[in-house]
Amino acid sequence: MNCYFDYSAPKDLLKGRVIVVTGAGDGIGRSAALSFAAHGATVVLMGRTTSKLEKVYDDIEQAGHPQPAIIPIHFEGATPHDYEMIAGKLEEEFGRLDGVLFNASILGLRTPISQYDTDIWAQVIQVNLNSQFYMTRALLPLLEKSTDASIVYTSSSVGRKGRAYWGAYAVSKFATEGLMQTLADELENTSSIRVNSINPGATRTSMRAYAYPAENPAEVRTPEEIMPTYLYLMGADSKGTTGQAFDAQPPKI
Repeated sequence: MNCYFDYSAPKDLLKGRVIVVTGAGDGIGRSAALSFAAHGATVVLMGRTTSKLEKVYDDIEQAGHPQPAIIPIHFEGATPHDYEMIAGKLEEEFGRLDGVLFNASILGLRTPISQYDTDIWAQVIQVNLNSQFYMTRALLPLLEKSTDASIVYTSSSVGRKGRAYWGAYAVSKFATEGLMQTLADELENTSSIRVNSINPGATRTSMRAYAYPAENPAEVRTPEEIMPTYLYLMGADSKGTTGQAFDAQPPKI
């Protein structure tokens, strides 16, 4: 796997760039939005809970970074038409996109496949995979208008090697890797858009706490600590790198 967890980003790495972050209300998405803004990007905050997005918006503005934008969206219920409408709004407001971080996802159940609830399975696949396909398809024309665009999908260790009881979440992350590789191969010789995936690793988020309730959160890295790889993939230093799977943390010894 590719590793840039020691990457030192220039202060103006993302100056003038317009970057969408999904799941921007908390956890890794929130940290990514704040970090991208701190390095000069105009960040479009997407997520389900408007109050959380507004808090991130306020934090970015109070820090004196470029004014962000908010687009509330419920990924489970959104239709392909909804994403086309969003693309139209973004084109009207910004004219192009320079990056998208697909961060939003849900865990679903930790249970054997034989006992997995079919409705929850469909929900996880809808949020973690289908919504990303719909949104990618809708936003590609805007990304093509950039001279140096980056799409980053969020993977997981259980999306690279299957693990018992991770069910739809693991399967959705395997599929996310497939979406990344397929799109990267399609665009490699015809577009300036690069497409990669990132495995955050064990990170101190509410999803992690739900999945591992007995774990001591103090022993897990914070979202802020894993930002170097995210910055690398969104900035010009990763230009020409596509179809690759990245890790945001060094392997445990």
